[in-house]
Amino acid sequence: MTLIEQIKDNAKKFGKRIVLAEGEEDRTLKAADRIIEEGIASLILLGNPAVIKEKATSFGLKNIDKTTIIDPQNNPKQQYYAEMLCEIRKKKGMQMDEAMKLVQDPLYLATLLIKDKQVDGEVAGAQNSTGNVLRPAFQIVKTLPGVSVVSGAFIMVFQDKKWGQDGVMVFADCAADPNTDEEKLAQIAVVTAKTARNIACIKEPRVAMLSFSTKGSAKHELVDRVVNATRLAKEMDPDLIIDGELQADAAIIPSVGASKAPGSPVAGKANVLVFPSLETGNIAYKLVQRFAGAEAVGPVMQGMAAPINDLSRGCSVDDIVNVVAITACQAAAM
Repeated sequence: MTLIEQIKDNAKKFGKRIVLAEGEEDRTLKAADRIIEEGIASLILLGNPAVIKEKATSFGLKNIDKTTIIDPQNNPKQQYYAEMLCEIRKKKGMQMDEAMKLVQDPLYLATLLIKDKQVDGEVAGAQNSTGNVLRPAFQIVKTLPGVSVVSGAFIMVFQDKKWGQDGVMVFADCAADPNTDEEKLAQIAVVTAKTARNIACIKEPRVAMLSFSTKGSAKHELVDRVVNATRLAKEMDPDLIIDGELQADAAIIPSVGASKAPGSPVAGKANVLVFPSLETGNIAYKLVQRFAGAEAVGPVMQGMAAPINDLSRGCSVDDIVNVVAITACQAAAM
């Protein structure tokens, strides 16, 4: 069984309800049909019911009538959600007329449905930018207690099983926060280990905090930031198996790890790599994906108080199905 098959099987056990904010979008509709067919999750689609039903008929989709469709433009609970939004954003001066307009935006309505506990998570981004997807999420759902940063992890699945746990590793942050400091790096390490365990099925996450130095081989403020982040992560989660700073080869090659960081619980056997910046993480996962032929599953958005996952606008139907399954598993873990 592949990792994605395992994730889907896990999702089927949980019976979670996921909202798809872009319910009229073609790929999203085709994915929704498969999600219902496979029993991965129950769904709410946001969009015009007539448009959704017409497209479902034209595509030959048989399961869309088993979803719940909410029209943001003609929602009988518009007033209710506008009042909720005003209450959430009252310190920012939110007024009712502005709130009434925002609740007609599917991305805002989706996050309000999460806040109202009508759904367990959201998937969007096939049509919208990451910024548009995450803005209402930050404003309404917000981050987990003790977490101030949202990060994006990729589950990297290798054909060569020697890497990570049976060919599975998790890389972060590769997708979200360009302004990482040592406290944020520590938070990213802790939540990525949870993603590795709960989503990637890695039984014992071993987190390497990467740098261009291993155990003091170089002196620089950037190295100090990784060292301090490692210490903070240990304070946040004393049970976390983590070490740093480590160079990439020391983290993943047993002989190099034994030479450069003898006695490390992580060196040479890391299955979670935390990069020192968004740019290094994003570059690294793309190079590994292309050069090693690894499958990059994600991004899995981490740090929100409820699972809200952002798709690439170039996503496939398969991608949407997979991310919904991941979102359902995240919701269950929470």
